[in-house]
Amino acid sequence: MLSFADFADRRDAGRQLAQALGRFKGSDPLVLALPRGGVPVGFEIAEALGAELDVLIVRKIGAPGQEELGIGAIVDGDHPVVVINDYVAAMVGADARYIEAAKQRQLAEVERRKLAYRGTAPDPVVSGRTVIVVDDGIATGGTMKAALRALRARGPARLILAVPLAPPDSIAELARECDEVVCLLQPTPFYAIGGHYADFGQTSDEEVVRLLAAAKQARQKTASGGAPA
Repeated sequence: MLSFADFADRRDAGRQLAQALGRFKGSDPLVLALPRGGVPVGFEIAEALGAELDVLIVRKIGAPGQEELGIGAIVDGDHPVVVINDYVAAMVGADARYIEAAKQRQLAEVERRKLAYRGTAPDPVVSGRTVIVVDDGIATGGTMKAALRALRARGPARLILAVPLAPPDSIAELARECDEVVCLLQPTPFYAIGGHYADFGQTSDEEVVRLLAAAKQARQKTASGGAPA
């Protein structure tokens, strides 16, 4: 086990990642953070790069009787995308009827979270832009793989994955789904994401909403010629 934490908290991790992403400043990238824990990380990146910040809501579809075992995921957008691992689904007995019912449940949760986080604002434009996808860490990478595949289908000019830490095998797998990976730590052996943070307390919905509003306000102020908040 580590005798010290690599990151004080998620916002510290975001500031460290922002340094590694500095070359994108001025290119108007879109930072998409996976809520809830990815949002404090993404906020710091967006602030440092002068970028637009939004959320990318991804919901895991769990196996029958084993919700923690993911057989796929659903990714939000104008047309939500469902990514299913057919091999795992068949192995755990998840037939088409089960998958459809699980998809509808998760779609409802995606819509609830979109309304809570974004209100009635439209989804951000992805096509033709540099998109930086952010989370507070990756373990197996299944959910992130679904996110990257869904985003790739929306035609970004460049798709970047940026995370504070992840195991090397997950990074190798995810590197095939995007144009570039920026990952500060690849611990071997890999134990748990939270073990690398001094403070890894749960991020609330209220904090997500507050940070999204602060990022939007900072961009508006910059666009009008004022200093960032």
